Amino acid sequence: MELNIYKDANELSQEFAEWLKDDIVRTLKKQDRFTLVLSGGSTPKLLHTILAAAPYKDLIDWSKLHIFWGDERYVPFEDDRNNAKMAYDTLLNQVPVPASQIHIIRTDIDPAASAKAYEKTLHQYFHQQEKSFDLVLLGMGDDGHTLSLFPHTAVIHEENKLAVSYFLKAQDMYRITLTAPIVNRAAQIAFLVSGTGKAVALREVIEGDYLPDQYPSQIIKPVNGSVNWFVDEAAAALLH
Repeated sequence: MELNIYKDANELSQEFAEWLKDDIVRTLKKQDRFTLVLSGGSTPKLLHTILAAAPYKDLIDWSKLHIFWGDERYVPFEDDRNNAKMAYDTLLNQVPVPASQIHIIRTDIDPAASAKAYEKTLHQYFHQQEKSFDLVLLGMGDDGHTLSLFPHTAVIHEENKLAVSYFLKAQDMYRITLTAPIVNRAAQIAFLVSGTGKAVALREVIEGDYLPDQYPSQIIKPVNGSVNWFVDEAAAALLH
């Protein structure tokens, strides 16, 4: 595990954009595609605006990126709460990623059918490969959740399926999410965490006892890859 602490969300996003660019360039020297999982939330939104502008818009070979999402709220694409819509508005409409290489989680079909369709796509990409994605971007909620792995939900411990849907009572909506097994096979995982509201959860996830049902972000443990934390001073305030 690598921990990187920055002054604020803006510096975090700027520094991570540089890190991401370097990782993409380095990886594409060894292979012909880069598979990237995007996250929802406010911190990625800031990152997207940086990536969509110079110099990163010109330094990254967007034509070789294949885009996925970690999770999705089961709301129409036109809904501002939709993670894919946010990514299109802030990044994908500004950079030349081929449409055929962008894999949204569908919300125009039944949630279970959407999860099954996404799982089929993942199997096509990573069939019998030791590693899955080149990089998974993750956020973390004030309650320690990541993806749609919320505290005390059964999906935290899913071992077989790569994507699942379930009804989250607390939000009165269906969520569709990648599961720990496919994420933990990634070459790299990066958590982007900012704000004082995340301080308690960040301390417990990184330094506390292993309690994944209470702090689901703890279930993210790469099998052969690495996990990197990019956090601001506010989120890191309680770390020892």
